[in-house]
Amino acid sequence: MEPVRRGALPDGLYGLELERRIDEAAAFVREQLASTADLAQPRFAFILGSGLGGVADLLDAEPRVRIRYGDIPHVPASEVAGHAGELIAGLAHGTPILLLSGRAHPYEGWSHRQATLLLRACLSLGIRTLVVTNAAGGVNREFEPGDVMLIADAMNLSGENPLTGPNLDRFGLRFVPMTDAFDLELRARARAAAERAGVALREGVYVMLAGPSYETRAELRMLGTLGADAVGLSTVHEVLVARHMGVKVLGFSLITNKATPDMEGEVNHEEVLAMGPIGAARLVSLLRELLPDLVPGPR
Repeated sequence: MEPVRRGALPDGLYGLELERRIDEAAAFVREQLASTADLAQPRFAFILGSGLGGVADLLDAEPRVRIRYGDIPHVPASEVAGHAGELIAGLAHGTPILLLSGRAHPYEGWSHRQATLLLRACLSLGIRTLVVTNAAGGVNREFEPGDVMLIADAMNLSGENPLTGPNLDRFGLRFVPMTDAFDLELRARARAAAERAGVALREGVYVMLAGPSYETRAELRMLGTLGADAVGLSTVHEVLVARHMGVKVLGFSLITNKATPDMEGEVNHEEVLAMGPIGAARLVSLLRELLPDLVPGPR
């Protein structure tokens, strides 16, 4: 029997092999962007959660480059409804931006390292600011479906961490501070943009669980006791790798359903997708106000 190598992890993707795959994915994306000079050096990236593909309409009509996740080396493609599974490059107020339209979720069978491989590849192109979005259940009793929540803080209760294993020293430090993972200045700008847009903005703590099952009533009571305001099955692992690379992060949750222990009936994915457009329209209005402040012009 072959001896287990020190630092080996269950999915076999770690250390130098992980770094090699990130670099190959990044090289492929860089080559695709090189054909359009204005898009070659992106500085901002957005991850679009369920039902948020409309954010792409905030970009200039041209130039655009679209890359299917399945065409990028080593990148898993999402098969979840509501996730397009493509990388869109475009301009917003003269600044090149990458949109990750959809994500591969760990509950689909991918490790956190696999699920964040594309993000790490994109960030390595020079991204300095990341905006993450998701659909989430409202643990806070005051939240209603259709609300937009500015993520002030997060808890990782998924049982996994994408930074587990040998540290990729070229990317960042071994021990990553997460006290203010969601940038204070960017959050202030988001509040101001929400006010200008007339969007009532909630604010709170997002919790990531492993899924794919939704929470039991006992788990919802636990989350409320822990101080959670919203619960979902993504995002925190992405914030971890972004902060590992020194990238500033801003985050939003679309509240698609009640997630309180006394809620009536049971939540399902169809309900999540149905409520998504309501919150998505509000978030798009907010981002329309925020983008000129976020990306004030060509770099």
